[in-house]
Amino acid sequence: MTRAASRPRSWPRPRAAKARDGDRPERHTLALPLRLLATACAFVFMVAFAVVLARLTLHPSPASESLTHTNLHPGRSLRAYLDQPALRDAVKQIGGNILLGVPFGVLVPVVAPRTRGVLRVLLLTAVVMLLVESAQGVLVAGRAFDVDDVILNTAGALIGYLLLGRRMSRTVHARGGRDGKRT
Repeated sequence: MTRAASRPRSWPRPRAAKARDGDRPERHTLALPLRLLATACAFVFMVAFAVVLARLTLHPSPASESLTHTNLHPGRSLRAYLDQPALRDAVKQIGGNILLGVPFGVLVPVVAPRTRGVLRVLLLTAVVMLLVESAQGVLVAGRAFDVDDVILNTAGALIGYLLLGRRMSRTVHARGGRDGKRT
């Protein structure tokens, strides 16, 4: 039995002691009014993001109707982007699709704390982006379904989640501790 396990829980932990035996360091979260404000702001940004996403992806493009094609093979569009003579166009296509996913990875865990976690954020992003791409391919003239866009958007969400979303969500929404108290 370790020293920490033999010590009664009521004893204070020495300040210099490191976390061990499953003990978690104390996390500071925002007060309830600030958490509600942060969640409301994240919701407003999420709605604004949805509007921007819809305008960028669901806007008809009849002039490019003959150029569009459905891509169900991962990597095919990426190769086509990278084979273009102008690097600027490739960066615009690939970077733009990655940037479209970043707000999802940042805002979803704040707006819906049950979606916190890498796999949940990735799964939710992939499903939403599949729906957007499907609608784009079926309903919008001059647009097509592209699996590479889904992959790049989901990668962007992963980047957003790892850089900022996870930390913001932990600050705004504390998880319950072992005894049910918020930590």
